[in-house]
Amino acid sequence: MSEDEDKTVDQLNDEADIAADYLEGLLDIVDYEGDIEMGIRNGRPVVQIVADDDSDIKHLIGKDGEVVNALQQLTRLAVQQRTGERSRLILDVDGFLTRKRKHIREEVLDAIDEVRETGEPVSLDAMNSFERKIVHDIVREEGLRSRSHGAEPQRYVTIYLKSQSSEDDEDDEDENYDDGEFITGLRPADEPDVRDAEDDADDVDGAEDTEDAE
Repeated sequence: MSEDEDKTVDQLNDEADIAADYLEGLLDIVDYEGDIEMGIRNGRPVVQIVADDDSDIKHLIGKDGEVVNALQQLTRLAVQQRTGERSRLILDVDGFLTRKRKHIREEVLDAIDEVRETGEPVSLDAMNSFERKIVHDIVREEGLRSRSHGAEPQRYVTIYLKSQSSEDDEDDEDENYDDGEFITGLRPADEPDVRDAEDDADDVDGAEDTEDAE
């Protein structure tokens, strides 16, 4: 059971509130205009900074999400300092995670088409654990198989026909995965969260840590 599964909805909401306060302070310091929305998804607090006509907010994304990833770590530390507990809060900026997931899906579907047409495995470019987890999920949905190979930061996924893997060869979902699932259903920072624990439990948690089959 993950640490967040032991936390109540109120605790998760408190983490989101602390994160929102911290991020609002940062936005004031850099003089960026943006709205902050909060929610809970799959038992994890999520916070999103919405651009709201201020193009400067996009600077908080950075190349390939480097800045938003760093900002997420800082925000988690700020929450931990207040609560005394490790946080697995997810931060998104201007819908970056949603766009990233869509781009990866298009790339993976093209690769799946190639595998089906040629019968040969196709390897994708190196990806981080968040991106590889998205690939594994899509490949499974399409009825094919996938495995991760190599070492960070050059770890990559290869897609196979099912007949090219043994039946007991599980999809290799990276055990260090701890990044953001794409975020929906967030609320403005000044509105209460009305979702209950059962709503979140019904979601398929693409952001849970999974055991590496290798």
